[in-house]
Amino acid sequence: MGYNVAIDGPAGAGKSTIAKLVAEEKGFIYVDTGAMYRGLAIHFLDRGIQAEETDKVIEACKDADVKIRYEDGVQQVFLNGTNITGRLRDEAVGQMTSKCSVIPEVRAKLLDLQRDLARTQDVIMDGRDIGTCVLPDADVKVYLTASVETRAKRRYDELTAKGEACDLDEIARDIKERDERDMNRETAPLRQAEDAVLVDSSDMTIEEVVKEIAGLCM
Repeated sequence: MGYNVAIDGPAGAGKSTIAKLVAEEKGFIYVDTGAMYRGLAIHFLDRGIQAEETDKVIEACKDADVKIRYEDGVQQVFLNGTNITGRLRDEAVGQMTSKCSVIPEVRAKLLDLQRDLARTQDVIMDGRDIGTCVLPDADVKVYLTASVETRAKRRYDELTAKGEACDLDEIARDIKERDERDMNRETAPLRQAEDAVLVDSSDMTIEEVVKEIAGLCM
C-alpha cells in the first residue's frame, strides 16, 4: 500500500510547485492531476470543441490517452503519444480545464489511473478534490491557499517574465471567477477536507511552505 499525500486548493495557490518540491525531498512520485486534466482540455480544444458542448466532450474522451512520464527527472505529459508539456499553461487551456472538469465522464477517464498508482506507490497529488474525492483516505491532506491578490500577482509575474502582455486586474477577476466556478460546481466542488491542514502561503516563501508540508509527512 502506497503512502499518499493530497494537496488541494484554488487556482494559483502554488500547489504544483510545492507538491513537486515536497515529492523531491521525500522521495515520492509526483502525480500532476491538473496536468492530466489540462491534457484532456488540449484534446478538446484541438478538436474545436467548446466547453458547453458536453456530448462532444464526452465522445472525445473515448480516444484520448493522457500519460505522465519522467525524462531525465523532469515530468512530461503526453496526449495520444505527443508531448504537450509546453502547452499546459496556456490561458485557454486553463479556462477549458476548469469548465470541463465538472463533467463526470471527464473525471472518470482519469480517476482509475490516479487511484491505481496511489495504491502501489508513495505519491503526492495536487488538485481541487484530491483529499475529498480522489484520495479520501490519504495519509496527509493539505489545503493550500493564498489571497486572490497574491495569486493574481504571482500569475502576472509569471506571464510578464515570459514577455506576455497582461493586465493584473483582469487576472484577478479571472481568478475570482474560477474560484466561484470551482467551489460551486455540482461534481466534486473545491473545498477543504475536514481532516486537511490549512496552509495559507500569502506571506510565506516557497521554502517555508515546503518545510511545513514535508514536516507533516512520514
